[in-house]
Amino acid sequence: MNHLYFRTATIEDLKILLEFEQGVIEAEKPLDPFLASGELFYYNIPELISAKHIHLIVAVVNKELVGSGYLRIENSRQYHKNPKHGYIGFMYVKPAFRGQKISSKILENLKTWAKEQELKELRLDVYNNNIGALKAYENFGFGKSLVNMRMDI
Repeated sequence: MNHLYFRTATIEDLKILLEFEQGVIEAEKPLDPFLASGELFYYNIPELISAKHIHLIVAVVNKELVGSGYLRIENSRQYHKNPKHGYIGFMYVKPAFRGQKISSKILENLKTWAKEQELKELRLDVYNNNIGALKAYENFGFGKSLVNMRMDI
């Protein structure tokens, strides 16, 4: 792989991050029959870039943005042992760059930032039928906790 590095996302990255968002949505549409049809948006990307409690990073190879991920500091439920936790989202790597451990390196960067914020816990959501992502997150050290169930009525 050519030179890979990570940096905090900026508003100048917005156009590419919007493309990444559509890549996430396209990957998840076959996994989730509850997603609406038509054009969808998951994130308020300008807020992800500017909010102080969110750390949005991009992976860069030879000046090309190839991946993204964020960590958002959230309040935990009052009965959890950690009053705050880091929530990870917007994990995306361009298809041509997959299989090169870029997502693991994004996670490692986010974990480092979380420790700098004195967080003790990370969380994320992943579709139970997204086997590749499940395996990657489990290899990184995440474990399953709750199962979210739904049904049409």
